[in-house]
Amino acid sequence: MAEPTSEQPKAAAVRTAPQGDLEAVKKLKDAFQRIKTEIHKVIIGQDRVVEEVLVGIFSKGHCLLVGVPGLAKTLLIRTLAQTLSLTFNRIQFTPDLMPSDITGTEVIQEDRASGCRTLQFLRGPVFANVILADEINRTPPKTQAALLEAMQEYQVTAGGKKHVIDQPFFVLATQNPIEQEGTYPLPEAQLDRFMFLIKVDYPTEQEELEIVKLTTATFEAKLQPVLDKAEINALQEIVRRVPVADNVAKYAMNLARMSRVGQPRTPKFVSDWVAWGAGPRASQYLIVGAKARAVLHGRYYVSTDDIKAVAQPVLRHRIITNFSAEAEGISSDKVVEKLIDVVPAQEASVLKDEKLPKVLGKTGS
Repeated sequence: MAEPTSEQPKAAAVRTAPQGDLEAVKKLKDAFQRIKTEIHKVIIGQDRVVEEVLVGIFSKGHCLLVGVPGLAKTLLIRTLAQTLSLTFNRIQFTPDLMPSDITGTEVIQEDRASGCRTLQFLRGPVFANVILADEINRTPPKTQAALLEAMQEYQVTAGGKKHVIDQPFFVLATQNPIEQEGTYPLPEAQLDRFMFLIKVDYPTEQEELEIVKLTTATFEAKLQPVLDKAEINALQEIVRRVPVADNVAKYAMNLARMSRVGQPRTPKFVSDWVAWGAGPRASQYLIVGAKARAVLHGRYYVSTDDIKAVAQPVLRHRIITNFSAEAEGISSDKVVEKLIDVVPAQEASVLKDEKLPKVLGKTGS
C-alpha cells in the first residue's frame, strides 16, 4: 500500500535529479540484477538475504547475519566479494583471539646496512574491502571491540598512529543463534554499529533439493566481476543524494520513536513488551537503507514501501524486549510488525501530530 500519497513528489524528484545521477541509478539497477545472477550461480534461493546485504553495502553499512550452521552464510559473503571485485579477508573468531590478531601489530625491524631498529606496523586482516567476521560471538568483548574503530572511523590506531582503511569497507559478521555455551553475546552498543541484522532462514524444499544436487556434483561456477571499487564508491555517493519527501522521512522517524517506552504516542503493546526502544541511529539507517533499496530497484525517489522493506533488519536488534514479552513468546520482529500496522503510511504522511494518538488508539492493542 505504501507508495507516496501523491505522484507529484515522484515526478518532482525525477525532474530535478541530475542527468548523471539518473544514468547511475539505471546502471546500479542493471548491476543489481547481474550481481544476483552471479551470486545465484553458487547460492540457491535466499533472495531476501542477498538483497538486504546489497542494500547494506550500497548504504555504506555493516551487516550481522544470524542463522544456524550450514546455511551458506560464509559462502554468500565470499561469493559477493568476488562478484564486486573486492579484496576479502576472513577472520575466524575464537576464544583465544586477540585484538592485535585483527587490527595488526607493531614489530621491530632492523636495517642491516645501518644497524638502526625501527617499529613497523604490520597490517592485520581488517585491512581489506570485505571482512567476514565469522562467528563473532565466540570471542570475548575486548576482541570484538577491536572492530569498532574500523567499523565507525574506517581506521586503526596503533602506537599513536592512525592507519586508514581503503574504501569501500564492509564488515559482514555471522552469528549462530542456537549455541550459548562458550559464546559472548554482543553488547547492545556494539550491535547498534551494525546497520542490519539479517536473519538467514532454512531453504524451501525445492531449494534444498537443488542445493544437494549442485553441491554433490563436479560443477564449479565461474563468477564474473560486476563492479569494481571505484564504481562502488561512486554509486554509494549517488545513494546519499537520493531525495526523500518530508512525509516519508517523518514516517521513518515515527517507526523509531514509537518503539520507545514513555513517549507521548507510544502504543500500549510497546509499553507492555519493550524495555528499550530504537535510538536516532535507527531513523537514519531506515532512510539510508530505503534510499539504497529505491536505487537498486531503479527509482530516484523513496517510498514508504522502501521504509517498510528495511524496517525489520534495521529495528530488530535495536528493540530490546522485556521479561513479559519473552514469557509470551513475543520477539522484537513481532513488535516491528505491529509498529508497521499501527503507523499506516498514508496516515503518517498526512495527519497532524495531534491526530496521530487517535489513530493509534483505534489500531493499537
